[in-house]
Amino acid sequence: MNLGNNLFNARKKCGLSQEEVAEKLGVSRQTISKWELDETLPDICQSKKLANLYGLSLDELIEFDIDVKEIQDIIDRTNDAVSEKIDWTKAWSKKYPILATYQNEVEVQVYASELNGLLEDLEKKYGYSDLDSFLVLKDILACLWKHRKKQN
Repeated sequence: MNLGNNLFNARKKCGLSQEEVAEKLGVSRQTISKWELDETLPDICQSKKLANLYGLSLDELIEFDIDVKEIQDIIDRTNDAVSEKIDWTKAWSKKYPILATYQNEVEVQVYASELNGLLEDLEKKYGYSDLDSFLVLKDILACLWKHRKKQN
């Protein structure tokens, strides 16, 4: 994705017109259009103003991905009570069918015991809560997954 596209998507996500953005930044609508079409680039000061206007950091604006932003917004709006009602295994198994079938093939208790040991180790060594230990272990697994994908 390019910066112009990011600017366009961020503006649309905020529900602003080019005219409204131009007025808030003290530039012409044509200037906003040229930025969004990648004909010209905003200077660093204008970029910072755009990021603030769109509720993003400068890094987020440069790397803005509408799909990622929408997912993040959904996560931010989802409270724990709603999250607990969701059968995450069922939801994710639509995309990853193995999640619906592995229980019949894998000795789950063996792996659960090993994972439980790792969780207890995180709690004891670092004083993490139960939830924090799960989140740390999940994040470590996600990092391993990314590393393995790069190797293949």
